[in-house]
Amino acid sequence: MGKRASSRAARSASTVKQRVLAALEKLPADATFEDAIKRLVFLAKIDRGLAEVDNGKGIDHDEVKRRLVR
Repeated sequence: MGKRASSRAARSASTVKQRVLAALEKLPADATFEDAIKRLVFLAKIDRGLAEVDNGKGIDHDEVKRRLVR
């Protein structure tokens, strides 16, 4: 199992609640509600992107480079 697949398996093994709590624990003591919300939205977007890749909806690396050169 590759590194990416094993990290996805680890993510799915924990509940969303556990992952949210872990993310909040990692914030600095002086973090604001806005900091916490931004972090959670960021993590949700990562999950959504990884799910798209798992479902074959990703964009090939060469295609991304081609689009950025335009």
